Amino acid sequence: MPKKKKTKKQKKTKLEKKEKNLKIKAKIKTVGKFVEKKPQTLGPDEKPEIKKVKKQPSEKRIYNLKEYVVYPKHGVGKITAVEKATIGEIDIQFYKIFIEKEKLTLTVPINQQSKLRPISSINQINKCVSILKTKPKIKRTMWSRRAQEYDQKINSGKIYELAEVVKDLNKNTDIIADQSYSERQLFEKAYERLKSEFEAVLKVSPEDVQKKMDKALGRTQVIDTAE
Repeated sequence: MPKKKKTKKQKKTKLEKKEKNLKIKAKIKTVGKFVEKKPQTLGPDEKPEIKKVKKQPSEKRIYNLKEYVVYPKHGVGKITAVEKATIGEIDIQFYKIFIEKEKLTLTVPINQQSKLRPISSINQINKCVSILKTKPKIKRTMWSRRAQEYDQKINSGKIYELAEVVKDLNKNTDIIADQSYSERQLFEKAYERLKSEFEAVLKVSPEDVQKKMDKALGRTQVIDTAE
């Protein structure tokens, strides 16, 4: 007797069964994987394994007497003393920092000196001069928002951000009419902070530092005197 040919329906059902079986196998595999990854439940006497986390190195920088440092909210200051005091039966050692521009003395505990930073290097000062020579960025946002951003940069303690504020608010002139009162205040604040750090690093007179900065900024006052 000749074999009966398989109909299309029979072929279709066989394919469907194969596909179903493959899908079931795939599901079993994924469930197995999931079960393997599931953490084991610990017994009452068992302790979980504790992985050691690397601690960040604590700041142990020691500044010396008469050394210049930068406190972000006030600028450059000089360490005038390293003193000890007992507060609540705890001995605390702290720096006395004199901010000459503001005629202010700060007391900073040595173990809380994360805000302090050493004054910049010559290379950083040269980079600042390069920033002052670049074109100012003109933003189209509201002045109140920009003023807030500039103020945050000034108080960040980062010298490059300070240089950017000076460069962006520079009007190449000393004519008061060319700047609003708040603009001029922010410019002068940033300019004086940057100038005081230039003085401390370069160890030159305030006049020489001003000439160097004004030349980089292309201020008309310097150009006129040069002519």
